[in-house]
Amino acid sequence: MKLGVTIHATDLTMDVLELTRASEDRGFYSIYIPEHTHIPTSRRTPAPTGEAELAEEYKRSLDPYIALAAAAAMTDKIRLGTGIGLPAQHDPITFAKQLATLDQISKGRFVFGIGFGWNHEEMENHGIDVRRRRKRVREAMLAMQALWAQDRASFSGEFHSFTESWQWPKPVQTPRPRVLVGGSPGPILFRHIAEYADGWIPIGGAGVKDALPELHREMKERGRDPESLHLVPMGVFPTPAKLDYYREMGCTEVVLRLPGAGREEVLPVLDDYAKLL
Repeated sequence: MKLGVTIHATDLTMDVLELTRASEDRGFYSIYIPEHTHIPTSRRTPAPTGEAELAEEYKRSLDPYIALAAAAAMTDKIRLGTGIGLPAQHDPITFAKQLATLDQISKGRFVFGIGFGWNHEEMENHGIDVRRRRKRVREAMLAMQALWAQDRASFSGEFHSFTESWQWPKPVQTPRPRVLVGGSPGPILFRHIAEYADGWIPIGGAGVKDALPELHREMKERGRDPESLHLVPMGVFPTPAKLDYYREMGCTEVVLRLPGAGREEVLPVLDDYAKLL
């Protein structure tokens, strides 16, 4: 079981490049940062943490893809991921090229952790029907994967279509960068994972262990090996007992949460986490 770290990177937190280098130097397997294109000031959608006020960090999120590309140029081994990215909020043609370029720059170290989104106003500003966002994400992922895997790719869907086209560069990872889907357990999520992804970022710890047989069955029905599944709890505050539990469950990677703060606060926590490696 690998250990990684995640931080909600903003213009006020510890510099992402310095943090990524420090994480690699200490032996961490991965670093993940989230995506929000913007945050509408309306609070019609409750904060995902359940708190009355939305945390300041949501308003100040860095673009994860540019930040990870810069971090890739400064590191050699650490995996560079989104935790989570929002594919529904992008045009899949340009996004496919952007992500393939990131995988090229990082020499195959990009991990595409994705989700369906929680902020309704943010999605609506991108022209997304919130009720159909899962279908839109699925289409975007299938369209991008066609461009990544095929020399001549075409796609025809409800939300996205393009005629037969060339697009390079291709990702270093084949047939695609590693894709992890975040969400609570259930048949819809598991169908998504089995169709176009490589792993699960479980949201919340309850019911994960009991749900795994269902996910394994779904993968088998798709002709995929359940043993290849990446199970990656993210945003974990670790204890030895908790890590032992995740290891026994079969988690391949656990991503530990760093405070969204400056280096004076982040580095001591990173050093404490490094003792768990």
